[in-house]
Amino acid sequence: MKNLYLILVALALLPLGVKAQQGQMQFFRPNDQRGLNIFETSKKDTVAFTGLKVKIGGNFELSFQDLTDGNTALPKTQTGFTGNVNSLIKLMPGFNLPMANLNVDVQLADGIRLNLTSYLATRHHEDTWVKGGYIQFDKLTFLHSDLVDQLMKSFTIKIGQNDVDYGDQHFRRSDGGNTIYNPFVENYIMDEFSTETGAEIYYHHKSGFFLMGGITNGELNETVVAPTKIDSATKQVNKYPPAYHGKIGFDKQINEDTRIRLSGSFYTVSSANSSTLFGGDRTGSHYYYIMSNQNIANGTTLNNAVDYNAFSGRFNPGFSEEVHTYMANLFLKHKGLEFFGTYEDARGRSITETSNRGAKQYAVDVIYRFPANKENFWVGGRYNTVTATIAGNPADVTINRGVGSIGWFMTKNIMMKAEYVDQVYKNYANTNILNGGQFNGVMLEAAIAF
Repeated sequence: MKNLYLILVALALLPLGVKAQQGQMQFFRPNDQRGLNIFETSKKDTVAFTGLKVKIGGNFELSFQDLTDGNTALPKTQTGFTGNVNSLIKLMPGFNLPMANLNVDVQLADGIRLNLTSYLATRHHEDTWVKGGYIQFDKLTFLHSDLVDQLMKSFTIKIGQNDVDYGDQHFRRSDGGNTIYNPFVENYIMDEFSTETGAEIYYHHKSGFFLMGGITNGELNETVVAPTKIDSATKQVNKYPPAYHGKIGFDKQINEDTRIRLSGSFYTVSSANSSTLFGGDRTGSHYYYIMSNQNIANGTTLNNAVDYNAFSGRFNPGFSEEVHTYMANLFLKHKGLEFFGTYEDARGRSITETSNRGAKQYAVDVIYRFPANKENFWVGGRYNTVTATIAGNPADVTINRGVGSIGWFMTKNIMMKAEYVDQVYKNYANTNILNGGQFNGVMLEAAIAF
C-alpha cells in the first residue's frame, strides 16, 4: 500500500497554484450511500458551477472469509505440474487481502466533468493500475449556440477509457475496493464488465424514456500492431473492427413511494484481438481460492498477481474473438422493497473455434431496506444461474448460486455486510476440477467510500 501514500501526497499538492476545492460535482453519482440505485447520471441541473473543483475520493474494503468447497473430479496429472491437478486447496477462516481504489473527479467547466479511477491494491494486481477515465459533457456552452444549449438539456456525451454501459448490473457490482453499491459481497457468476476506449451518447426524455448508442475499440488492451493470427472460422488474418453497444429503457419515479426502471442492452463485435466483456475485471473475485488447485498454483508463474485463479467462483464463457449478447433488466422499488432482475443471452467463440457457442444467465435480487426515510439497514437474497456450452464438455454446464445478505450503513460512508452463499456446479466432465463442485459458507465485509 506504499503507493497509496505516495499518490495521496502528490494529489495533496495539486491545488497549489490552482483554485481547486472539494465540492459538489455536476451530473455526478456520489461515491457513498447516496449513489445507491443511480444508474446513468441524471440531467437534473441542480448544482451551480462556481469554478474549477477537484474532488479526491476513495474506496476501501476488507473481508473475512469462512468458505468450504468440494468436488468429485477424478484425480488427474498434467504435464508441467506435479501431483493431482484436480484436488482443491485446503481453506481455513481468515481475512482476505484488502482492496482500495482512488477516485479523482474534476469539474472542468459548466457541465463538463472528468473522472480518473485507479486500483491501488487488488487481488488480481497488487500494485497500482489505472482503471480508466472519461470526460462527460452535459453542456457545450463553449460553442456559444442557443440551439446546442437547448439540445444538451436532453443529451449526455461520454468519451474515454470507461466502463462499457452494457446492462444495468455493472452499476450495482463490486469493483475492487468499491463495494458500497453492492448489497452482496460478490458479483454475478458471469460478470459482464470491461473498460474500452470509445464514446457513448445518451438521450433523456422528461417522460422517463432514454436511449444510448456507443462505439468502442472492442479491446481492454489497445494495440497498433497489425494482426497475424488466422481466424479459424473465416480462414483469414484476424481483423479488429469496432464494437457497438446500445441501451433503451424507461426509468420513472411514479410517485413518492414507487419507481420503475426497465431496460434492454446489447453488445456486439464480430472479431477482436482479445475481447474481455466477460473477463475485463482487473481486481478479481471476492471469493478467494474457491475451487482452486495448489499444484497448479505452485507451478504457475505470476506477474503482479496474488494467485493464479483470481476469478474463482465466476464463469467466463471464453468469447475472446466474437461476442453477440443482449440483456434485459427490471428494477422496481416500492418504499423500502427493491426487486432487480436480469436475463442475459450471449453467443460467441474464441479464434480457434469455427462456430459460436451460447451462454444464458438469470438473476433475481430482492432487497428490503429499513427503517423508512433512512434505509440504513437491509436484508436481501439473490438467486443467480448460468447455463452454457463449453468446448470439450459433452453437455451444457450449469452453475447455481443462492445468497442471503444483511447489512448496515453506519454512516453514509461506512458500510458493513454479511452473507451466506451456496454455489453448485453441474454437468462438468469427471476430468474437470469443477465436476461435482460446490462451495458454501459465510462472508463478512466492511467498506468505506467517500
